[in-house]
Amino acid sequence: MSTLLSPAFYSTFQDSEADMSTRSLEDVPEEGPPTPSGSPSGFRPTNGSRKGSPSIRTLGQGRSTSDSSSSIRRSPSVSSSTSTSTIAPGAGAVVATKEKAPRTLHKVRSSPKVVHDNEVEAAPSTMLYWSKALVFGVIPTRTMRAHTVTLVDTTAWLFGGCDDKECSKDIFCFDTETMQWCRPETIGDSPPPSRAHTATLVDRKIVVYGGGQGSTYYDSVYVLDTVTRRWSRPSVAGPKPPPRRAHTGVLYHGKIYMFGGGNGMTALNDVWTLDVSNMSKMRWEELQTSGRKPGHRGYHTANLIGNVMIVVGGSDGKDCFNDIWCLNLDTLRWSKLIVDTPHRRLSHTSTQVGSYLFIIGGHDGTRYRPDLLLFNLVSLAFEPRGTLGKSPTARGYHVTLLADSRLFLFGGFNGTTPFDEVHILDLAAAAYLPQVTHFDIQLPD
Repeated sequence: MSTLLSPAFYSTFQDSEADMSTRSLEDVPEEGPPTPSGSPSGFRPTNGSRKGSPSIRTLGQGRSTSDSSSSIRRSPSVSSSTSTSTIAPGAGAVVATKEKAPRTLHKVRSSPKVVHDNEVEAAPSTMLYWSKALVFGVIPTRTMRAHTVTLVDTTAWLFGGCDDKECSKDIFCFDTETMQWCRPETIGDSPPPSRAHTATLVDRKIVVYGGGQGSTYYDSVYVLDTVTRRWSRPSVAGPKPPPRRAHTGVLYHGKIYMFGGGNGMTALNDVWTLDVSNMSKMRWEELQTSGRKPGHRGYHTANLIGNVMIVVGGSDGKDCFNDIWCLNLDTLRWSKLIVDTPHRRLSHTSTQVGSYLFIIGGHDGTRYRPDLLLFNLVSLAFEPRGTLGKSPTARGYHVTLLADSRLFLFGGFNGTTPFDEVHILDLAAAAYLPQVTHFDIQLPD
């Protein structure tokens, strides 16, 4: 069967094809690979299942607006009657259906910057503004693809990545207020050069797992203390997961939940936890989940929304996926979301901004993409959203983070050129996006 991935995808890294499985389509999920022209099978809410409109509570205007004394209360529009309930991270409330008994509501609260007393009905601006940052200092040139970024206070810590020939073991810091790059000196037992690893912030320490370079795949855990700038390689109890890269990790209740990736021979869809509640006594555990599982994949994204891990896209080395999966981390049950206009993506980024996932760039199985996709976590639908300014060119393998109502994009790769630039998406003109403070979500049984 012909592959969906273009030669440019496989030439991204010399060993990219080895990252994922070469399984036939008969070995992927029962309904076959997702297709861009139709919705994959899975949970689809019943038409008219809402009782009233979901509510959204926000904290008024952003830093570029003139009136910060009011907050906004609105009902999001639902683009399709079939994409109504399941999970709603970021903002809004999904209430129980009339046909079924009420399900458990999961509440999530963000950290508000400002508190306002009164609420008003408003329709905030939807325009977002792109700009290219004017940066200073020691720029990490030609190593900014398949790297990681972790925000500590106002400083972004970037580790690893690669250029056309080799990977890096360097740490760079970027101040999101001054736009200043620096290369801090570190001590201790540092990781080897790596790409496609995970870096998870636990208190003020960054836990790095997996990754690799060339045909080498890692299974070690390293910890960087951002205060002392000391690397350590702790011993970890329990059965060790297979080496991997292109996986994801999210922190929930003192454990890092790792999902998927590739080990050089096959793509993976297993779930492991690394208990980091006591950093001196870490422990691995493989989880047994229920429900129909996502297909094997790597180069997907995972976001933690309340107690739910949302997995978007990815690839098994043969097919580029357009599906969206949710794992309830309390019940360990998988659910599949259905959207009317799915988008194939791998090596993209997904950043939670209020009640939305901002999905930027990546590869769609044919070419690298320059677009910004907004997935509404209340209506469970992709929404068109206009942007101003000069947006980043098509790329994948970049990283993004949210800081002070701005979304920062670092580096990436377009099949030919690795980038060392920083782009900023200013959200202040759509201030309600990053400032949603309360919402309820509901998953299918």
